[in-house]
Amino acid sequence: MVHANVSRREFLAAVAGSAMSLPAVIAAEGDSRKLLMIAGTPSHGPGDHEFNAGTTLLRNCLERAKIPGLQTVLQLNGWPKDESVFHGIHAIFLYCDGGGGHPFIQKNRLQLIGDLMKQGVGLMCAHFAVEVPKDRGGPEFKEWLGGYYEHEYSVNPIWVPRFEQFPDHPICRGVKPFAIRDEWYFNMRWRDGMKGVVPILSAKPSDAVRDGPYVYPRGPYRHIQEAKGQSEAVMWAVEREDGGRGVGFTGGHFHVNWADPDFRKVVLNALLWITKIDVPKDGVPSHVSEKEMKENLDPKGKR
Repeated sequence: MVHANVSRREFLAAVAGSAMSLPAVIAAEGDSRKLLMIAGTPSHGPGDHEFNAGTTLLRNCLERAKIPGLQTVLQLNGWPKDESVFHGIHAIFLYCDGGGGHPFIQKNRLQLIGDLMKQGVGLMCAHFAVEVPKDRGGPEFKEWLGGYYEHEYSVNPIWVPRFEQFPDHPICRGVKPFAIRDEWYFNMRWRDGMKGVVPILSAKPSDAVRDGPYVYPRGPYRHIQEAKGQSEAVMWAVEREDGGRGVGFTGGHFHVNWADPDFRKVVLNALLWITKIDVPKDGVPSHVSEKEMKENLDPKGKR
């Protein structure tokens, strides 16, 4: 069946140009902009890596903000069983476990996602989802996101960066200085010279943070210690040559952090930006209640 937003000619062309069983087809310009939000399966202990609850909360914030032209599609508990959900999308938000289990590197999915990227689909990966193996996903993530977490090159300490200055970028609209404890990764494996990469959230880790311990492996790593005094980007954005946009966000380990208005706003703004919807001048407005913060948590036992 041809999707309603795609002409038969476009559909057949996509099929002819792809080796996948599922054609990667995006909607025509001028239609409503569709953001697919994928949450990973349960992971870690209570309150950590709450991908389903966090993604649902962000989606609800976007829905309540009534952003003109935005359509959100929520996919919980991992990779969609029906891949037709990728039809007609303009951007993907991925919040899940990464590394060797990253959903993008399973089966033929790098090709599926790569075909979408070539058509200008935006991509934002949050927390563990920015990590892929350097020999499977690494080269692609450099292109799609501008950089990625490389095991034993990047680090993942729990620390409290202070974000006090922001670039003149739509993602930063309305974001005020804030500091928050999280497992903020840094020292990404960037494109050469960080070509095209715009740091969005940056801070200087203290010497103690660089000296470790890191969450895993505990470190310390000499190359991290030797960079003492250097500012590190823990969220970044890139505009790709294929017309798409990419964002990496390394926070999001602790679910409680979504209650912070600026932590939440910079992510909501980024979701609009990758979808190519204008970010409001004061950023995306949102409010979450204490009750909402406790909803949709994965069943992980005592909290």
